[in-house]
Amino acid sequence: MSDLLTESVTPDYEAFLGCILRQGAPKRVHHIELFLDGEVKDALCARFGIDRTIDRSRPYAELEREIAIQRFLGYDYVRCGLEGLDWPFNRSVTQDTAVIQRQGGRGYINEHVGPVTNWEEFECYPWPDPSKATSVALEWYERNLPDDMCVIGGGGFGHFAEHLTWLMGYETLCYALYDQRDLIQAICDKMIEIFTGVLERILEFNRVKIVWGSDDMGYRGGTLISPEDTRKYMLPGHKRMARMAHKSGKPYLLHSCGNLFSILNDLIDDVRIDGKHSFEDTIENVIEDKRLFGDRLTLLGGIDVDFLCTAKEDAIRKRVRDTLEVCMIGGGYCLGTGNSVTNYIPVDSYLIMLDEGRKWRG
Repeated sequence: MSDLLTESVTPDYEAFLGCILRQGAPKRVHHIELFLDGEVKDALCARFGIDRTIDRSRPYAELEREIAIQRFLGYDYVRCGLEGLDWPFNRSVTQDTAVIQRQGGRGYINEHVGPVTNWEEFECYPWPDPSKATSVALEWYERNLPDDMCVIGGGGFGHFAEHLTWLMGYETLCYALYDQRDLIQAICDKMIEIFTGVLERILEFNRVKIVWGSDDMGYRGGTLISPEDTRKYMLPGHKRMARMAHKSGKPYLLHSCGNLFSILNDLIDDVRIDGKHSFEDTIENVIEDKRLFGDRLTLLGGIDVDFLCTAKEDAIRKRVRDTLEVCMIGGGYCLGTGNSVTNYIPVDSYLIMLDEGRKWRG
């Protein structure tokens, strides 16, 4: 696999932004990921020497390393938010069984009960204060990010469905939809207040050209709670985030796992998201979505994570080519995994996907 990524890629955030805004077919494939697991970054750096010239004792060495990794892989951006926004949740930890194991194990949310299940716990919960969060990384990127790259504002905001289920516990939330709807509304109002403050601060930075909210709202069969309650409790927050992004002249992307067909028109026409991320073969195929929604919505990723975990090189390359043949028409598509670059995807499989994207000529 030594011949992977031999096709050179120069970042061009303006062309990347034009692709997301569906301003015509781009000259090359642009790549996007919600994130790469830290273990994958470490493996890539060890294999290719990406960070060998970076003095790790320098104060901002990790940010320098992030730029180096993103540029090496062919991305046009770094993704960044505020620091110090702590949300205590009830978590459990188990051993990580991935090939590249995560030190300290893999964490899970307690789905039975969370830290906010009644009004007393609501009042006592240490809600994060956006004014006390720091913006060290954003400030450094504002000064030092190469001119051909941009910042995608992401992390620390927009988790309306996720945080609601994590704060209450999914099981508790389901009961509360019957007998504590006023508490659910109070939690949602509090999240809108907090996330609005976070995004206001992120949008102060000129290098932020795109806003990316992340909020898993569904499972394989549908939304986590009814479509009606999803519209009532979760979509108003995203509508606020999208409105703020658009007022600043920036597109609003949404990562959300699960089957969202019952609310997709709401997301497009009411919330007004500009791009959808997260695709799973057991739910939907990005090629079909391009045919159905490609004139109204930018599609991001779509190469299924389970497929990348199990498929051989020829199958990966064919799937990438087949996807690009349909999805690149007219712009509005960026190549990537269906979710994120997890530490259980074989690194070579991920690199093959990138490599085929670089070689695509339309």
